[in-house]
Amino acid sequence: MVKTLAKSIREYKTPSILSPIFVSIEVILECLMPLVIMKFISEIEKSAVLRMSTIWYYGGILIGMAVLSLITGMLSGRFAARASAGFAKNLRKDMYYAIQDYSFANIDKFSTSSLVTRQTTDVTNVQMAYMMIIRVAIRCPFMLIFSLVAAFIVNPTISWVFLALVPVLAAVLVFVIFKTHPIFEKVFHKYDNMNRSVREDIKGIRVVKSFVREDFEKKKFEAASEDVCKDFTLAERIMAINGPVMQFCIWLSFLLIFLLAAILTHKGTDVLSDQLTVLIMYASQILSAVMQLSMVIVMIIIARTSGERIVAVLNEKSNIVSPENAVKEVKDGDIVFENVSFKYAASAEKFALSGINLHIKSGQTIGILGGTGASKSTLVNLIPRLYDTTEGAVYVGGVNVKDYDLEALRNKVAMVLQKNVLFSGTVKDNLRWGKEDATDDEMLRVCKLACADDFIQAFPDKYDTFIEQGGTNVSGGQKQRLCIARALLKDPKVLILDDSTSAVDTKTDAMIRKSFRDEIPNVTKIIIAQRVSSVQDADQIIVMDGGRINAIGTHEELLATNEIYQEVYYSQNKIGNANAVEGQKGGAANE
Repeated sequence: MVKTLAKSIREYKTPSILSPIFVSIEVILECLMPLVIMKFISEIEKSAVLRMSTIWYYGGILIGMAVLSLITGMLSGRFAARASAGFAKNLRKDMYYAIQDYSFANIDKFSTSSLVTRQTTDVTNVQMAYMMIIRVAIRCPFMLIFSLVAAFIVNPTISWVFLALVPVLAAVLVFVIFKTHPIFEKVFHKYDNMNRSVREDIKGIRVVKSFVREDFEKKKFEAASEDVCKDFTLAERIMAINGPVMQFCIWLSFLLIFLLAAILTHKGTDVLSDQLTVLIMYASQILSAVMQLSMVIVMIIIARTSGERIVAVLNEKSNIVSPENAVKEVKDGDIVFENVSFKYAASAEKFALSGINLHIKSGQTIGILGGTGASKSTLVNLIPRLYDTTEGAVYVGGVNVKDYDLEALRNKVAMVLQKNVLFSGTVKDNLRWGKEDATDDEMLRVCKLACADDFIQAFPDKYDTFIEQGGTNVSGGQKQRLCIARALLKDPKVLILDDSTSAVDTKTDAMIRKSFRDEIPNVTKIIIAQRVSSVQDADQIIVMDGGRINAIGTHEELLATNEIYQEVYYSQNKIGNANAVEGQKGGAANE
């Protein structure tokens, strides 16, 4: 884990090294100052008359050391802040880039809310821990060691008090570590659930309000928040042991120092006042160092869980990558499915697709119909290699999709997904997702093909109209047409519309299909639809059922022979259904 996280330090190695160096100088100066004070007190006790030159001499040394300690401490803090903030920036960047390379199968392993938590809360925890490691975690051991050495130089006998107390503090720290780590592992999963609740509520706020479910959602969030609070309270309660134990040990050390000094004096061994003063100073330094170290360890405990979650994202490798010597040109829109079967997880018992054999000629218009769960979307997701087949192969332009460069393949297989997404920005910004350098004329052409130009021209700012995040300021049908236009800008060899005209009225739907026939005849068009009218003029219609191809044919052929197609058609065309029923009655009467 540490090795993986350390890769994100990169250009911030220099401040990461300078911070411990400066903090080490700061500690050395702080540990030497009590010795100078002891020497100063000794001079005062020896001299019958205190000279001003002595005061200025030792005062100057102490002020100089204090100023130098201040400067090195400030520089250490500055470099630590720069290093930790830069480290966090690189971590977020590396995670974001890793996620961009994920296949759909990789994305399925992490929920959206979990990825957001890892990019925010988890990275912040690791950032804070890193800052404490390169500064406080260096300062505390150095302070502990140097102060102990200096204390033994001053008075070895009394200094054994410190060594006696350190194991007690260490035992408390070990107890805290073992008790709190499992709690933090559990609480971050609950964080994910809480963030999921927030995300769902914000995204679906219109649905919440339309169903008057505000109170229900408040209670749901309150329950998730309370769950997180309980675990954090338990962890904090355990960690709170640190403070009182540390304070107890500090005051106990003072008491033992005075007690041992009194015993030694009683036995005839004088303990000088300057030694006693310095030992108390070192006692404060030693025990405060241990206390700060305990805080660092607690932060590391929290960050360890966060670090493991971050590393899980960074180490997740896409199972769909471009091969060496990949094919970078898609010849045409010819598509072949050869004995294809697919399931979403290797451990899944049931295949989502089974025994698919299919040949779609370049330039054909193909309709796909089927009930919910028939795996229509799964079928088309294999064409641009959003998923890989479990068995069999898919060919586009005569080449196995696994042999293509992913970018080249997906640039020529344009897909309008079932869940249409628009991004915050102007209409032009959204369209240029299809082609970064698209001209105004190119955008106008594809918008006319998608029947989007009319409503865009009606906007006050036309193509410069700002689209809100998620396209909330346009209707469902307008959003779908903008997404279709965006896909057309890619100049694809294959165009896949996954139920992408469901919010469009039948007249506009027919106009879009007509423009496709007239303007892009050489593009292979695959249309998944719920309405028969959206696919009835297709060259071939594929009827799917239970992850298998039930039938393939034209509208007329399927209407005459296929029960599933007949059922869908007649349920959507009451007149046709009524005529069919009358025909059946008439046939029975003639018999």
